[in-house]
Amino acid sequence: MQYSQKLDEIEARFDELTRQMADPAVISDGDAYRKTAIARSELEEVVTKYREYKQVKRNYDEGRQMLEDPDPELRQMATDEVQRLEPELGRIEAELKILLLPKDPLDDKNVVLEIRAGTGGDEATLFAAEVFRMYSRYAETQKWRVEITSMSESAVGGIKEVIALVSGNKVYSRLKYESGVHRVQRVPETEQQGRVHTSAITVAVLPEADEVEIKIDPKDIRVDTFCSSGPGGQSVNTTYSAVRITHLPTGLIVSCQDEKSQIKNRAKAERVLRSRLYEIELEKQREQIGAERRSMVGSGDRSEKIRTYNFPQNRVTDHRIGLTLHQLDLVMEGRLDPLITALTTHYQAEKLGDQGQAA
Repeated sequence: MQYSQKLDEIEARFDELTRQMADPAVISDGDAYRKTAIARSELEEVVTKYREYKQVKRNYDEGRQMLEDPDPELRQMATDEVQRLEPELGRIEAELKILLLPKDPLDDKNVVLEIRAGTGGDEATLFAAEVFRMYSRYAETQKWRVEITSMSESAVGGIKEVIALVSGNKVYSRLKYESGVHRVQRVPETEQQGRVHTSAITVAVLPEADEVEIKIDPKDIRVDTFCSSGPGGQSVNTTYSAVRITHLPTGLIVSCQDEKSQIKNRAKAERVLRSRLYEIELEKQREQIGAERRSMVGSGDRSEKIRTYNFPQNRVTDHRIGLTLHQLDLVMEGRLDPLITALTTHYQAEKLGDQGQAA
């Protein structure tokens, strides 16, 4: 196998970390134990798959040896076994190649999800609300937490803009290909002639920055407080609990009025601001090294149509990979895995191809 030496080294490192976790000196040091456990967990999936590969390879090699057995019955059994194991061996090897791809350092991050109505007026705001519900439903299936930071509703009950923090396990790795223009084609309720209208919204998925990654100088921000204008009862609407933060060097403005507590609103607003500043820094790096594909978040492609939702035909099409599914009703209920998995597989295959050319 092409990567056997590298895999042997990873397995040896995994075994060493496992031994360290049983060391009383490491166990008694909380910080050391935590770091060791994290390092071990990052290798566990690769090692488990590699051990599976080695076991299947042993069985396959034994079967091939039995092909020379003088007993015809044993030879037939060996032939059946080799034919069964050969594709399985190829599958596991392909999975190992993907696991050995350089890990995106952002994959484990939480995200700031921003959805805005685009062209299409009221219909676009209604679709924005449905897409936010779609992502919220998907988050439920992943056991993620969704916290609304700010939301502006339209007169017809749609959403002009919503910003939310999504936190949980590997959120960015699953949502990072969702950024771009999402187009909807359907007959609006107000349409008398039954004509299909086309509207659009934009989705942005920003990796949340940790405090250690983006430091905000207190001198660089102006904090204003105001009364919340949204629902929430008398205490929300009559106290100065809402917070607006202006980042003076960049002119970025972030508001939060979701919580009754001014302190909580400020904390949420700072998380969003930090993520936007982080995105600006990532964009600078991408421009400098030219390594990020145009389909990635913040790469300048938010004006491009990435997906079409056609309600009359119950069809959703992702234009980046040419995938069409006739199960739009299920997608809108948050069953996004077929789309997300297909996108992930596509871009992993691209990276494998780039890696092969580089080699």
